[in-house]
Amino acid sequence: MTEYQGKRVLVVGGSSGVGLATARRFATLGAHVTIASRSKEKIEAALATLGDRATGQPLDITDNAAVEEFAASAGEFDHVVISAADTPMGRVDTLPLEDAYAAMDSKFWGAYRLARALTVRPSGSLTLVTGYLSVRPGKAAALQSAINAALEALVRGLALEYAPLRVNAVSPGLLKTPLWDALPEANREAMYEAATARLPVARVGEPEDIAEAVLFTAGNPYTTGTTLFIDGGGSIA
Repeated sequence: MTEYQGKRVLVVGGSSGVGLATARRFATLGAHVTIASRSKEKIEAALATLGDRATGQPLDITDNAAVEEFAASAGEFDHVVISAADTPMGRVDTLPLEDAYAAMDSKFWGAYRLARALTVRPSGSLTLVTGYLSVRPGKAAALQSAINAALEALVRGLALEYAPLRVNAVSPGLLKTPLWDALPEANREAMYEAATARLPVARVGEPEDIAEAVLFTAGNPYTTGTTLFIDGGGSIA
């Protein structure tokens, strides 16, 4: 594992789920971590668990001016991870267009804004968290499939444009994260049980599984332009 002692790391979406697990892993390995998300309250709660190596900054990645202002004041990072997104789901013929536009603005254009504005050292890395729906579409998820596929194509292009900076994607499958907290508990557990029965690994993923993959893409000096699927075999099951 690459030594992260003293490295500056930004985790956008670092206040919960995959982002928080990733921020915690970097901090444990000695990095100075900045977490950014829209919710000041979630940032404060996350910082209480991360110790003195972490700081937080509210940031709306759908706001062009806010992203530019943040980038101008944040300085240079060694590693950047983007896992923030708000993507409502629904069939194409039922999901309101304004919700579809908002989903694309958040997950795709949000990552695009950050990638163009932030300064990352050429020896470092940029990692986008996408999702296995890019290659395994599901019912009521055509939009998410398209967004994730677009992000993974963006990663390949950025890996060439920003070289020698390494740019990669980590593509999770179903995870036990706060994303599903709005579901009734019985429905949520039924979803997890069905996935456990379907997946080759016979379990549902945890945020820490994805954090380990992000640390791999950040630390491996021969990895760029790659999408790493950490989905329990979901893309083949």
